[in-house]
Parts: sequence; C-alpha cells; structure tokens
Amino acid sequence: MAKSMVVVESPAKARTIEKYLGQSYVVKACSGHIKDLPKKKLSVEVDADFKTTYKVIQGKEQIVRDLRKIAQKSDIIYLAADPDREGEAICQHLAEEIARSETQEVRRVLFNEITKSAILKAFEKAGEINTDKVFAQQTRRILDRLVGYQVSPLLWKNVRRGLSAGRVQSVALRIIVDREKERQAFVVEEYWNFSAQVESTQPPPFMVRAVKLDGKKFKIGNRQEAEELLKDLKTGEFVVSSVKTRERKSRPAAPFVTSTLQQEASRKLNFSVNKTMQVAQTLYEGDRKGDQERVGLITYMRTDSTRLSQLSLEEVRHFIEKFYGNSYLPVQPVLFQKKKGAQDAHEAIRPTSILRTPDTLKPVLTRDQFRLYKLIWSRFVACQMRPALFDRTEIEIEAPRTLFKASGDVLKFDGFLKVYSQKNGQKKDDSEQDEENSQLPRVTVGKVLSVMDIQHEQKFTQPPHRYSEATLVKALEEKGIGRPSTYQQILRVLQDREYVVKKERRFCPTETGTVVTELLVDHFEDIFDYDYTARLEGELDNIEKGSRDWLETLRTFYKDFSKELLEASDSMKNLKREESPAGIDCDKCGSAMVVKWGRFGRFVACSNYPDCKNTQEYSSEETDHAPELANQTCDKCGSPMVIKRGRYGEFLACSGYPDCKQTRRIVKEGDRTAVKVDKELDENCPNCEQKLVLKQGRYGEFVACSGYPKCRYIRHDTTGVACPKCGEGEMIQRNSKKGRVFYSCDRYPDCKTLLWNKPVPETCPKCSTPFLLERETKKEGFIRLCSQKTCDYKQVIEKAQITS
Repeated sequence: MAKSMVVVESPAKARTIEKYLGQSYVVKACSGHIKDLPKKKLSVEVDADFKTTYKVIQGKEQIVRDLRKIAQKSDIIYLAADPDREGEAICQHLAEEIARSETQEVRRVLFNEITKSAILKAFEKAGEINTDKVFAQQTRRILDRLVGYQVSPLLWKNVRRGLSAGRVQSVALRIIVDREKERQAFVVEEYWNFSAQVESTQPPPFMVRAVKLDGKKFKIGNRQEAEELLKDLKTGEFVVSSVKTRERKSRPAAPFVTSTLQQEASRKLNFSVNKTMQVAQTLYEGDRKGDQERVGLITYMRTDSTRLSQLSLEEVRHFIEKFYGNSYLPVQPVLFQKKKGAQDAHEAIRPTSILRTPDTLKPVLTRDQFRLYKLIWSRFVACQMRPALFDRTEIEIEAPRTLFKASGDVLKFDGFLKVYSQKNGQKKDDSEQDEENSQLPRVTVGKVLSVMDIQHEQKFTQPPHRYSEATLVKALEEKGIGRPSTYQQILRVLQDREYVVKKERRFCPTETGTVVTELLVDHFEDIFDYDYTARLEGELDNIEKGSRDWLETLRTFYKDFSKELLEASDSMKNLKREESPAGIDCDKCGSAMVVKWGRFGRFVACSNYPDCKNTQEYSSEETDHAPELANQTCDKCGSPMVIKRGRYGEFLACSGYPDCKQTRRIVKEGDRTAVKVDKELDENCPNCEQKLVLKQGRYGEFVACSGYPKCRYIRHDTTGVACPKCGEGEMIQRNSKKGRVFYSCDRYPDCKTLLWNKPVPETCPKCSTPFLLERETKKEGFIRLCSQKTCDYKQVIEKAQITS
C-alpha cells in the first residue's frame, strides 16, 4: 500500500511530525521556498498583465527531484508549510512541481503548534490551498521586484554600482535617516532640576521634586536664576498644601505577538531580533537536548494577533487556581482588544501546554532556549491573572515661589506581578526618579516640614535616541510597515547593504544610506512615503481576505510608479560627476581641491586630475582647533568646559585651567561632539545584575559591567548563531591583537570554538546544517558556503539582489 506524503519546511519539524503520524506517512522537508523569480532579469511582464516567470531556485534542484520521486509513489500529498502567506506560496509551488498530474490529490494542512493532538486534528481537517493567500504573496513579490529591479539601476548609475532599493527596506531606512536628521538639527538647551530631602515628625525622610515656579511649569534656564531661587528656598518654609491617597491598578500586558516578543527579548535578555526568532523557531519545532521525544513548546511565532484559544484559556485558568489560588484568578478570562490592521490568522505566542513549566524543561533546554521560553510562559500566565494593586500617595508642598511634589507607591496585592514584571524599560528623567518614594510618612495639610538638603542640578536637553532593533521594530509596527514575518529580514538587509551601522547597539545611517534615502525620497515621494507603504500593506491584507483584486492593485501601483520612474531617469542627480570646492589647495601641485563621490563615499581630490592624483579623506569637521565651548560646565568649579586637542585627540577641559584641571574624554559622532564618560545604560549585567556602562577603550567603545573589577562581564557583537560544538554558547565577533576579526564562542575559555569566516544564521538548503559561512573572494566576490566540509553548497551573494 502506498504511503501518504507530507512536505514541511524544516528537517527538524519533519522528524517530529513523522513520529506523530506513524508508518503510513513519509514526511520530507523542502527547506523553505523552492521557486522564485530568477535573479538575472525582471521576470515580470508588465505589458502582459504582470505575468511572472518562476523557476526552481539554484541549489534546490536535487530537493525537488527527491520530492518528486516520492510524490509519484504516493496516493495523497499533504502540504504542511508554515501557516502564513509565504507558507501558502511554498505549498502552491510544491503542488506545481512535485504532483504527478492535476488529478493527484493534494491537501493543505494548517497547524499553529507542533504537538501530537494539534497535528492529528490538522490532518483530520486538511483542506485546499488558499489561493487568496497565494495571490497576496505573489503581489508582494511582484511589487518588491518592480521597485527593486527598476530603481536600483538608477542608484548604480548615479551613486555606486551594487546599491539596492527595496519597497519596504528603503522606507525602514528612511525612518533611521529621519531620526538622524532630528538629532543633527537638535539644539541643546540648559535647564536645572531642583529637589529636596525633607522630613516630618514621623519617619521616614523623603524626596520632593520642584514641579511649578511662580504658578507655571517649573523651568530655570541658567545658573544665575538657579542661585537666586536657591537663596529663597533656603530662607523659606516648606508647608504641606495637599495630600491625596488613592488605589492604583496595574494591569497585565497582552500575550506576546512577534513584535512585542522581539522588543521584550531585546530589553530583558539582550537578544537581537535575529537571535530571538532563531531561538523561538527551535522552541516551536521542539528542539532540545538529549533523546527526549520532540514536541513543539510554543505556538507559531510569526503573528500579530493577541487571540487565545478557548482550550488554552481553560488550561491556564485551572493552573492559576491550583498553584496561585482564587485570589489571583479573574472572574472571567481576560480578553485583549484586537489591534487595528492585525491579520488575526494565528493565536498569540504562548506555550503549547502551561503544564510544561520552565523549571521542568530547564535540564533539556539550552540557556537561551530556557530564558526565552520562561519569558513566553510567564507572560502568558500573567496575562490571565488579576491586576496588581498599589496604595498611591501624592503630597504637594508649597515653598517660596515653588511647588514641590512627592509620590509613593506601596504594593497592596501583587497580582500578575507574582510571575511577571513588565516595567516599560523607559528611563525616567533623574528628577522624576527623585520624586518616587516607596513609602511616604503620614502628614497633614498645613504641616511645616524640616528641610534636610536642597539639591539643584544643571542639565542639558538630549537629542532623541537613535533606533535600536527593538525600537525600530516598534516604529515599523506603529506605522504599519512590514509584517511579523518580515521585520527580521528588513533589519538584516539594511546592515548587509551597509546602509546603517550599529553604534552602542543602535542604528546610525552611513553616508551612503543617507544619500540613497535623500535621492529616493526626492524622486519617489509616494512610493517611499510612510502612509503609502502602510496603505499598500493593507491592500495586501485585503487581497488575502478576498476583498481586493490583486491585478487591480498592481495596475494602480504601476500607473503612478512608472511616471515617477521615467522622471527620475532623466532628473536624478549624478553624484559620480558632481564636484564641489573643498576650500583648500593641493599640497602637491597647488591646484584647487574638490569634493567628489567615490566607492566609499565622499573624498577630496585634486582638480588637476589625472596629471595630479592627490587625494585626501573628506571631513565635514572644522579645521580650526581653537578651544570652543562644549555647552557644559565643570562639575568641580562650575566654569564652562571647552574642547581642546591633545596628543591622543580631542578632549574636554575646564576653562579655569590651571586652577582647575578637570578633563573628560570625548568622541566625534558625525558633526556632533559627545562627552565620553562611562555612560550608564538602562540594562543590567546578566552575571551580577548591576548596571551596564558604555566605556571607551583602546580599540573603541565597548559595553561592560559597572561592577568591574569584581565582575568582568563584557558584551560582544553577536551573530545570532549558536556554537556548533557546545550548543549552549553563541558565536560572537572579536578582534585579535593585530586587529583581525574572528568569531568565537561566548563561553570561552570553557569552549574554544573559533571561526575566521563570519557565521550567518541561515540553514544550508542542501544538508540542513543550521548556519552558513560568509567570506569574500577576489574571483567571485562575497559568497556563502556550508560550514560542513563534506557539503559543497556555495552561493554567490549578488548585491543587486533585492529583498524587501
């Protein structure tokens, strides 16, 4: 009797499902997409109603042949790719390539978790391929190809060959560039904070913060005003004018969706977006140590829905009642409002069984798997518990010209905080922190308080922060750009194209990234507009729902896009030919120097080229190094600080030298000068829980524990690839003594795994090894090859290849 054939995406998932289904099924993996639009040409016939030409992806031919052989001997083919648009398109392509004829029965299987009960139920309800989902994915692919392959050549012509544009990638880049422009346009302003430590007849002493001055919002902008107010406060009384006490509720957050999981894993676990999704994939597929039976530990991790199944709600409510008591269990299950624009096709991310507690799984999970699973498990349990209750007291104190305020929270009932802390991670202003007190004494209106200390502190406004991976994902989600399945790829492409670099774990646009963004926005105002991109994502959702015709979407889009493309072809500025005076003369021949654009950005060259080939690095910084004010004052004597140049570069020094010899390190960030003291970060050390700080070392900036030398933790740039030998550590980037980059396990010296080529978190399509190696050769350029010596898989990375 012929066996039924089942095709899934990953080999790990195939092994697990085959055990559940038994001997009458043969389960094979296709390792993702098997067909795509060929790279060497557009492959979309615009004049023929967007007819496409798909081909089997290079390197996947053998996989397709093997699947086809098994399909020829099978009665039924079950296609069980991931339950999203991309998975639906994979199933459609598989049906086209491996079915022996149109009459062979092909069934689509959908499941959100890899457990025996879910798999068996899914096969009982096997249905048809959802053509609307296929059309939505195909429309997205055509849109990306049209934008990428028709806009990128303009960048090659006018900026540099090898650059690329992407329908979504370029909008994400625009978000980063716009933030950088905000930072550059930011004007630093001086302000002063006032706080005081006071006490009543009953303990404890408490801190109060100035909130109003002369009846208006508290604002002091210079030292003279601050000193005058300080004199008045020292001679006046602090009298209680108001006391308010109320109950405050803190409600649990919704269960995780893709974006919130990525953000929370970044904040609490220091995981990159790529690492979060890689570890979540292993939990979804049931990877674990030892010989235990594989079972999926979490539901599908690419979702934007907070919906929970009735069965999971019943299970978690029973668990809460049994282990925490009725006082923690709400009367009704907690339901969360559906986010506008959410596809709601899948459940939220949750454990497949609440009975698999993190502690019971700890022996069979890697460290990263355990930490992420615990985060998901705790968030799910907490979302169905009662709110936490606090007694909040607010006291207002009248002082000369000034109104001070203090507030304090006392926990009355911990509620969901019993299992999960959901502090928002946003660092409060120092003055706000001074106001927060865990407990305030009993005071009455009219009571005169004793003043123990009055503090006044000079501050300077700070520019908006650059985007981290987590905050960029949040911004993309808020603007409706991209979808849960694309966030990870968007971030990777921006870095691979060298449009952005990371500084202090935050994205900073390169000069190339800024120039490309300006050109694209100038000439394709609609296509790379935030609202337009969000509306287009909405149209793709409507195609998936069957309420929008996919061809009509493409026709409408291309009508406007073709006009902008034609205009840009004629009018886009050619940076390759553009020259501007550099304001200096050549030190070799005396001719004027000019600023040009080259392969690595702007540079200064002699205008007498080719007779004189003198070149210099381009710098927008002023050459006059006379001391200039640094918009800061000395924290020892109060004199203005100035920027000076010394043996090891620029530094900050007190203008009161030699009477005051206070100095600080500084570093140039673009055209701005920033003080480089050991900057405290809003993150804790994973080893000792003390705060992490940003330091300046011999080889540049690095993040280390503030508890040095007792704690010697240092954070390195991660690759998102698990150590191939120990499986517990992660491969991180390091520098040798000679400055050469290499990659080693973060568990060194316990694990001494070392690689000279960069590991990339992509599964080998030929042998399913979990990562590839990337290197550059003179003959082929950048290539990716399998990390296993016995496997000959190799792929040339074409910079022109476009990914949204």
